[in-house]
Amino acid sequence: MSLAVAAPPSPPDTSSEFTPLLRDVKGQGLLDRRTGWYVRVIAGNALALAAVVAGVALIGASWWVLALAPVLAVLGARTAFIGHDAGHSQITANRSVSRAIGLVHGNLLLGMSYSWWNQKHNRHHANPNHIDKDPDVAADVLVFTSGQAATRTGFRGWLTRHQAWLFFPLTLLEGLALKVSGFQDLRRQSGRERLVEGTLLVAHVAGYVTLLLTLMPLGHALAFAALHQALFGLHLGMAFAPNHKGMEMPDPDGDKWGHLRRQVLTSRNIKGGPLTDWFLGGLNYQIEHHLFPSMPRPHLRLAQPMVKAHCRELGVPFTETGLIDSYRQALRHMYEVGEPLRADI
Repeated sequence: MSLAVAAPPSPPDTSSEFTPLLRDVKGQGLLDRRTGWYVRVIAGNALALAAVVAGVALIGASWWVLALAPVLAVLGARTAFIGHDAGHSQITANRSVSRAIGLVHGNLLLGMSYSWWNQKHNRHHANPNHIDKDPDVAADVLVFTSGQAATRTGFRGWLTRHQAWLFFPLTLLEGLALKVSGFQDLRRQSGRERLVEGTLLVAHVAGYVTLLLTLMPLGHALAFAALHQALFGLHLGMAFAPNHKGMEMPDPDGDKWGHLRRQVLTSRNIKGGPLTDWFLGGLNYQIEHHLFPSMPRPHLRLAQPMVKAHCRELGVPFTETGLIDSYRQALRHMYEVGEPLRADI
């Protein structure tokens, strides 16, 4: 069951609501880097990836090799979470080191452009769920407002009518879509950035194809790649879908919310234990992450009681629900957005 309640009117000045919370969080050392923790996570992930490659080399001639594709997909999501944290300077305050970590985990290991993801994701963080400013709610394959839905015709109209049912099937293509977006973004990048990013993206594709074709027969390789990429996209979709879909969307004509309300009212936390934290890469603490983007992942759960108490004092709704219910809420929102198009049939 969701803990969300109707949002009260904002006070005339919300700019200072965040200041006491920031002071308390800093006082507890929760914004301090956890370099040792991240070193262990990065090393453990690298060893696990190496173990999967070794396993593929050992059993590549057998169809049993497909059993390793889901494992590689899960490890790919872990890799993406590390790149995400690097982009937010959670691992280190050194921008060059953060970029190097992001390039290795994004471009080289996943074939996903770190620069593209970072600039897009930072725009999302600055204005979450803002229809004119957040690229994550821009009209594309899916739409998130009735205004966006009203303009959809033809095949796009059919997609909108059925988008709630199509959401998870479409995430099976997300792994490939991220790669394509990265290559397309090279046109935007400057010369040196384009050279580095492009070289690493090409290296990933060449290395991935070479690895599969040298370690297993062609049929096995095609099946392995299809299963791996589909499950990787599904995993990322399951991690990111619950965070904002169906939450408040600021009025594009006049957002008067301060930082705290902008981040809290548009975000949803997911309840659960260590397994949920691991599966969602800490993104289940979405409210804390949006309030403090540079906060190291292991500190997010420690900050949650302070954030909840502060929101309670201010009368600001703090939305928290279970994993399954979060998907239900997100899908219900997408279903309701497509309702007018279904009514016109």
